[in-house]
Amino acid sequence: MSNRIVILCVEDEPEVRDSIIRDLQPFAGVFRIEAAEDVADARHVLQECIDDGDRVGLVLCDHVLPGETGVSFLVALNHNEATKVIRRVLLTGQAGQEDTIQAVNEGGLDYYIAKPWRADTLRQVVRDQLTEFVLEEEDDLLPYVALLDSKRLLEAVSQRRSDS
Repeated sequence: MSNRIVILCVEDEPEVRDSIIRDLQPFAGVFRIEAAEDVADARHVLQECIDDGDRVGLVLCDHVLPGETGVSFLVALNHNEATKVIRRVLLTGQAGQEDTIQAVNEGGLDYYIAKPWRADTLRQVVRDQLTEFVLEEEDDLLPYVALLDSKRLLEAVSQRRSDS
């Protein structure tokens, strides 16, 4: 499938990253799931996605990473017109209050999940954030109805049909 929406997980600890990817497997049939171990790697993956004709719809990002912090990465995404539409979730156990406030105020943070997380909570947040992304960015919502918030998507399909 070409032109897929990508979920990008930015986490430096391999066991934690693998756990996130495992928890996101229900989305793998419809969405492309990518992982990065730090911000430099995440920027590389973002560029690869663009080169492949795919779009990143959601970034799940840890805060404490080698080199640049997750919050500064989320702020950069929010300040760039090309990446501003990406939904941003901070998934961390170590962001202090100031970092979290910066993520919300400057990074356009869409959600905060504290570690350790529950798999069902993570999947619900991802489902909600991807629903928002496809409602804002996709013309054809039907491919996402079975996996995302079907009620909201079908209401939007109905509304779009009545508007046209």
